[in-house]
Order: sequence, then structure tokens, then C-alpha cells
Amino acid sequence: MNKRERTLLIILITSIAVITLFIVISGIVHSYKKSKPRYEHEEQTVTEEAEPEEEEISEEIIHVEEETKSAAAGVGAGSNPAEVRVSYQVSRPLSSLSGLSRLSGLGVNISEIDPINYENPDINVLKQMGADQYLISYFTGEQFYRGGDYDKAIAEYTLSISRNTGFIEAYISRGKTYTKKRDHLRAIDDYTRAIRLDSNRAELYNYRGFARSERGEMNLAIEDFSRAISLNRNYIDALVNRSHAYYQTGDDTRTIADCDRIISLEPSNSVIWNRRGSAWYRREDDDRAIRDFSEAIRLNPNYAVAWYNRGNAWYNKGDMDRALSDINRCLTLNPSYSAANTLREKVRQRQGR
Repeated sequence: MNKRERTLLIILITSIAVITLFIVISGIVHSYKKSKPRYEHEEQTVTEEAEPEEEEISEEIIHVEEETKSAAAGVGAGSNPAEVRVSYQVSRPLSSLSGLSRLSGLGVNISEIDPINYENPDINVLKQMGADQYLISYFTGEQFYRGGDYDKAIAEYTLSISRNTGFIEAYISRGKTYTKKRDHLRAIDDYTRAIRLDSNRAELYNYRGFARSERGEMNLAIEDFSRAISLNRNYIDALVNRSHAYYQTGDDTRTIADCDRIISLEPSNSVIWNRRGSAWYRREDDDRAIRDFSEAIRLNPNYAVAWYNRGNAWYNKGDMDRALSDINRCLTLNPSYSAANTLREKVRQRQGR
């Protein structure tokens, strides 16, 4: 092989290497130009106390987090109202991941490269590319998080933060991991640090508000949800969470107002129809409550809680036949629903059976 041929071969190999590098970098950026998977945050159904001679109404808590947005479809067959968990999702930021628009040491601006994929970044490739150690620790933590090893994920996020105290995504990811572990106090601390770094990201207030609501700090939670909504007026996730917080504090007027907004944006959300019906019920407007419970049932015929709630409203209106029909349907879906069994006995007593 002569000198000219060797030179051409070297140029060809170099070109292939550069193209391969661009493809690898594009893959790393993808997830953060899209939406990063969000941590699933699920919440239990809460049974609300009713006035004497009235049965309890079940209003479901929804929090919003990770993966794909699934309008909360209510309760599936066989679920117990004391155990029901409703998964709702909150979008991660639409902006690209802070600090990744230019990987230091590469000299290549990748902010506008069309992203391809970011599901399983190769840590060894990142090292070979010369990525900063705080990024390597961060991505390693993300892999542990997706694998469900939360302690190791937290350790890696902490390493990332120790190497770059201004890297906001590490605080957010560590906060969501603490939330998974139900260590809400530490989660609040991380979200607060993230907010100090960027106070204009609505989702950070929503995350912190949820952690505060889990600690029973409803007024602080409402402040956070309201701040999120002020930054993003149609932020359904924050509206959903605030409507629950208002319901928990007994503010039925504001609960209904938030539910109205949610329904206008997401009319197929059966849980919100049930929540608004629960608020109408507490205001002793059984007719409106029944209409909302009926819509929740229409949207999700297997929604045991809504069947129970509507049966309860019929009971309070004195319509024992309809009450019994709804309660029987609820118990068909969930035979272990203790409140429904209790109500059925009361209905039968009223019927003289």
C-alpha cells in the first residue's frame, strides 16, 4: 500500500469515527429533549366522613408523575377503597437537560442535533467521550433508578451533586428517588434546592407540593401547586393535586372550581368527576353529586368507588331501590368493600327486609 492509499484509508477511518460519535451523542440527548420519564407517584383512596345518617363518600387522591400520561381511570374490579392507588402523571420539563447542551471537552455543540434515543446510555462510551464525572455519576444513578435500586441511585446522584453543586437535574432526580422511598422531608429539601437554581420551572413546585401534601402540610402544598399553576395555567397535574389538597382542607368551593378547569381540559378523567361529585355531596347537593358520579361511571363502568358514592347519594335522597342497585354493582366489582357492605345492610333495613 503506497503513501497516498494509506492517507485515504486514515481519512476514511477518521470520518467513520466522527459519524459514530455524533450518533452516540445524539442518543444521549434524546430523553431530555423529549420528556424524561417521571417518577410514578401513586396515592391511596381516602374515605371522607359524612354527616350523621349519611354514608361516607370516597374521594380519590391523584398525584401525577412519571412515564406516559394516563387519565386516571378510577378503580378497577376487585379493588378495595382503602387500598386503591391511582397513577397519574406529571410531565418532566420540556427544556433540555441543564448542562448537556455542550459536553465539555468534546468541542461539539450538540444542542440542535436531532435526538434519536436515550434509554440505556453506555457509561463506558460516556467516559471515552470525555464526559464530566458529574454527568457519568448522574447517568449511572438514572440506571439504578430505572432498575429500582433507589439507595444506589441516591448515592450516585449525591456524587454528581458533590462534583457540580449547580447541576439541577441531580437534585430533581434525587428528590424523586426520596419520594419513591417516602422520605418526603429529604425530597422537599432537594426540590427546594432545585427551585433556588431555577424558580421558573412549574413542575418543581408540583413535585414539592406533592411531598408536602404527603406530610399533611396542605396549606404549604396548596401554595406550591398554585405557584406551579401561575407558571403554567393549564398544568393539569398541578390542578389535580391542588383540587385534592383543597378537598382535604374542606374547601369544597375551590375543589369544585379546580375540577371544573380540569374537566374542561381533560373531560375523560373519571376520577375528577368523582372528586367533584364528592364535593357536591359534602355541600348537600345530592342531585349534582349524582350527575357527576354517573359521568364517572359512564367513563369507567368498573369504577367501584363511583358506584358506591352514587348509591350513597341515592340513599340520602331516600331512593332505596336505586341505592341498592348501585351498591350491589359496587360489591360485584369489589366484594371486600366494607363500607358498601355496611351501606347495603342499612338500605335493606330501610326497606324492611
